[in-house]
Amino acid sequence: MRAATRCGPSGERLQKILAAAGVASRRAAEALIRAGRVTVNGAVATLGQSAVAERDVIAVDGLPIQREALEYWMVHKPLGVLTTASDPRGRPTVLDLVPASKVRLFPVGRLDLLSEGLVLLTNDGPLAHALLHPSFGEEREYQVTVRGPVDRSTLRRVSEGVELEDGRTAPARVGAARFDPKSRTTLFALTLVEGRKRQIRRMMRALGHPVVRLVRVRMGPLALGRLAAGEARPLDAAERRRLLRSLAPARSERQRDGK
Repeated sequence: MRAATRCGPSGERLQKILAAAGVASRRAAEALIRAGRVTVNGAVATLGQSAVAERDVIAVDGLPIQREALEYWMVHKPLGVLTTASDPRGRPTVLDLVPASKVRLFPVGRLDLLSEGLVLLTNDGPLAHALLHPSFGEEREYQVTVRGPVDRSTLRRVSEGVELEDGRTAPARVGAARFDPKSRTTLFALTLVEGRKRQIRRMMRALGHPVVRLVRVRMGPLALGRLAAGEARPLDAAERRRLLRSLAPARSERQRDGK
């Protein structure tokens, strides 16, 4: 028997609701729906169906689901730690830095193995999608150390966009550069609104200044501050409010689109 549609414009796909409740990953949740193991208000659900978690009774194998409490953690990822939930080779991941949690956390975005800095961990899927959505243009600020003295014209090219093999990068905001004659390196702040794979490293290598050190110090309204490398802490109430407030327009748009 097919389930009757019972959701308004704020409804979400069932696989998203199941994932948010910690039942399974989104892909595994789709398999549960296909197998006929999910019901909405007593009727067998179908793949692609939406529901309102706060109103509809959603069950798996006859047991109603309960949403996990939402958690938000800030981690200072050190060198050599993977930005992933698990690693088949047993290498350390950012989740290893968080005290035991009863919810299934995952990292929002990535930092490569040789990069450091702020990583957000959460079980809030809609927030993660909004934070990473390119159309929203959420800022990410980095402290970049590169080889050699960097002149103003090079910094201007970074700010205007650099031509890479996958296209020209978006304009960026570049801070004042400081050259250290002892190490022959230059340090500057760089703020991006896009996040291509290894983008900063590729940009600076294309300009003849390979990256020596890369530290993410801010994501949107969240600042790394004095959190030491390898440490993690939950966001405080003020940080959570700022984060949720900054992403509210993007989350509302995605809900209207049914994504």
